Amino acid sequence: MTSSEIKSGALVSLQDLHPSSSYFKQGASLRVTGKLQEYSVETAIATIIDGSDSLKINSQHLRELSFRVGSIYQFIGELLIQPDNEAVLQARVGRNVDGIDLNLYYQSLQLLRQFQAHHLKNPAT
Repeated sequence: MTSSEIKSGALVSLQDLHPSSSYFKQGASLRVTGKLQEYSVETAIATIIDGSDSLKINSQHLRELSFRVGSIYQFIGELLIQPDNEAVLQARVGRNVDGIDLNLYYQSLQLLRQFQAHHLKNPAT
């Protein structure tokens, strides 16, 4: 595998993105979901929230996506960590996921992590 390959986005919640998290790494390929709190047409920066957690999204490469404050969006991209330790996701894919049951989504994410943790420890089972 060469370093120029695009990696799949690891499923993370906004709660997972804090400086001590294993996901909080420069260039990490992530998939995040949250409610659009604000969007600037001039800078192409969106802010998504989930509870008290938020993340800025640089959407300059997303041409066909229309933004509506209050709608739920999912983005896949690379994490850029600024000198002040603020994270910005450089989105390469974005979609509106209004109607998603976020509680069910996060429950399935927890189950997926449990499954992966068990099978990575015991690959034969």
